[in-house]
Formats: sequence, structure tokens, C-alpha cells
Amino acid sequence: MPFLFATLQLWIDESARSGPENMAVDEWLLATVEEPVLRVYRWEGNWGSLGYFGSIAEALETFPGVNWVRRWTGGGLVDHRDDWTYTLVVPIRDPLARRRGAESYRLIHEALGQVLESGDLRLSSGREVTGAAACFENPVEHDLVDAAGRKRAGAGQRRTRTGLLHQGSVGGRLEIGPSHERAEALAVALAPDVRDFKEKPSAEEIGRLEKRYREAGWTERR
Repeated sequence: MPFLFATLQLWIDESARSGPENMAVDEWLLATVEEPVLRVYRWEGNWGSLGYFGSIAEALETFPGVNWVRRWTGGGLVDHRDDWTYTLVVPIRDPLARRRGAESYRLIHEALGQVLESGDLRLSSGREVTGAAACFENPVEHDLVDAAGRKRAGAGQRRTRTGLLHQGSVGGRLEIGPSHERAEALAVALAPDVRDFKEKPSAEEIGRLEKRYREAGWTERR
């Protein structure tokens, strides 16, 4: 499979962050980076995220006892207490950011499928769609599913004038060591030249951006 990028920056974010802070970091990346960046990160506390068009009432009913943050990207409800989370940010000048949504989704998941442990994964044709609110109970086209049609990985995307934001989730939490190994393997599958991401946002920048994600008017808007 051809590489998606010539060069990729990898950020294994060692800081466990709240839902609003994680969303703020991703927003900062989308607004500022000039080369593709893969960020792999963790959550501090019991967090779930719902897609931009998701229902907060449905989220509270489906996963009781979870703190919720609304994403900029689409997709269903994701329980981050039991997943491996990554974000891929692609600046607008990169060809992948200008591809149709279904095509960029497929290409990224093809690369991810190369590095996951199971050998029986395939891209969903879309026939397994259930309509369930929970992301991992509703395989959509180009999600990664196993031989029985059970979803292993999904994502949500958003395009802006600055680029593509792809927020992905793989079922099952990993310890820090295996998580790092998967992050590095995915980076190598995406680009032949992988470099450490060095330009980190300041606490002031993230604090300013995360205010939106903490507001009830944002999280409970639907």
C-alpha cells in the first residue's frame, strides 16, 4: 500500500487530559500545523465524546456515569474508558485533505488495519450499519470490522479552510508501552519519514480554546 504522506510528525501525548482539553488540543493542531501530525493521547477520568450532531440525552442514557464532551467531528457515541484514541491532522495543502470524505476515511483505515493485532479485519462495506447511537455498535462504510462484522475501529472527520481533522478510536484500552508501539507502527504505515512533533501548545492557548468545550451550551446543544 502506498504511503499517504511523505513526512509525518508523531506526537505521543504523555499528558492524560480531560475531554474539553483534548478537544482543545485537536482544535489548536487543526488551526496551526503546516505538516501532517498524528497525535495519540489519553483521557483523565471517565470521559466519552459525542459527535457534532449527537444527542446528549441519548449519550447520558446509553453510557450512565460518563462525563461528556462534544466533538467538532461527526460520528456516534464513544466511551473513552475502553479505547485507544488518536487524531490525524492534515493541512489543507496536502492532497489527502482535499479528497472526498469517504476516500480519506478509507485510506486512513487501510493504514490502521495494517498495524492492528488481529489478522481478520476488513473494511466494512456499510451493510453492517445498525443505526445505534454507540459508535462501536454501528459499523459504517470503511470502518474496520472483524470476520463476524463486529466493529474494531471508527472515526469522525471535519474539514475546514485549514485542513482535515480525523479523530479515531480503536476498541480496547492499551497500557502505555503497547500504546506507544501501536502509535509508532501507525506512523510508519502512514509515512516513510516520521519525526517527533516538537511545537506544543501553551497552557494559555489550550485554556482559551477549551472554554467552549466546557460550556453546557456547547455540550448540551442537542
